[in-house]
Amino acid sequence: MSDIGAAVAALRSGDLVILPTETVYGLAADAGNAGAVAKVFEAKGRPRFNPLIAHVADAMAAERIARFDDIARRLAEAFWPGPLTIVAPWRDGVCDLARAGLDSVAVRVPGHSGARALLAAFGGPVVAPSANRSGRPSPTTFADAMEETGAFAAAGLDGGPCAVGVESTVVSVLDGQVSLLRPGAVTREEITVVAGRLDEGGEGARSPGRLTRHYAPEAPVRLNAIVAAPGEILLGFGAVQGPDRWALSRGNDLREAAANLFRLLREADREKPSGIAIASIPPEGLGEAINDRLKRAAGFVG
Repeated sequence: MSDIGAAVAALRSGDLVILPTETVYGLAADAGNAGAVAKVFEAKGRPRFNPLIAHVADAMAAERIARFDDIARRLAEAFWPGPLTIVAPWRDGVCDLARAGLDSVAVRVPGHSGARALLAAFGGPVVAPSANRSGRPSPTTFADAMEETGAFAAAGLDGGPCAVGVESTVVSVLDGQVSLLRPGAVTREEITVVAGRLDEGGEGARSPGRLTRHYAPEAPVRLNAIVAAPGEILLGFGAVQGPDRWALSRGNDLREAAANLFRLLREADREKPSGIAIASIPPEGLGEAINDRLKRAAGFVG
């Protein structure tokens, strides 16, 4: 584990850093350094048409790289620091590769104090996609992040288990339209209250995490399961039989289920089961984000 000074030095040298956030652990690089950003894509095996989120220390830093209108500012005031990413017109400071060549940029102020301390010390935007190999479950512990991509990082910060456990909500605020591009811990209903509306559509290509197969373990994933088939492991929601480690939440708590999701997918996968069966998750609130991740882990969206 490194200290913040070593992590800042690594970023300034164009190297990669394992970064804790409240959502998932990220593989961080200087957002303005195309060579460093290329190392992120190479380490993850990530398609280069998939844009990255620029993480900054505060809303003032966000407006140095993106053009915010009144709605974007209201969303930032309501949910930052926290698990909301805003896609807005690009201004400066984030390289073309990190934006996948788009005229927009995805930006967020993370809620994790360690992440913000690093960003403040670095003084510029940092891309930090999840620190897993592309398509794999996102790491929510330092150990899992190091196992996935630690070999590519020059420094790493251990910020403890991620409190949220699923990637940030992504909302685009472009040309007068407000669109939900990726569900997350900030719910559709919460965004609507602040923004006043949510428009249909929106360009999904402006958001990360939209591949049809994503967040996937090696074992096949079966959704809406009631019991495990022979050789499967069941990840239950609510009352389930078997060891506690296979319960996403025994108390029907969606926030607990989200925080446990990727960790339990990884732990189940290490058992080399014939498959991983997932109990039905209610669709409302944070359940929308959990079900989005599960559908992509199973290899379909719809």
